[in-house]
Amino acid sequence: MSRILIDLPDAQLSELAALVEAEQRPRAAVIRDAIEAYIASHKRARGADVFGLWKDKKVDGLEYQQKLRSEW
Repeated sequence: MSRILIDLPDAQLSELAALVEAEQRPRAAVIRDAIEAYIASHKRARGADVFGLWKDKKVDGLEYQQKLRSEW
C-alpha cells in the first residue's frame, strides 16, 4: 500500500471528520472507500458495462442500424 499527500479545503475536512466520527472508522478507510466508489462510478460511465447488451436482441444489429439510418 502506498501513501499519498492531498490538500483538502477546510469544509471538506470538516465533513470528513463528521463522517469518521459518525461511522467510528479510521479516516484512511473512509477515504479509501470514497476513492473506490469514485473509480467504480467512472468505469460505468466509460461504458465498461455495455459489452454484451445486444446478445439477447432478436434483430440483427446491422439491419437495426440500417433501419435507423434510413430515417435520416
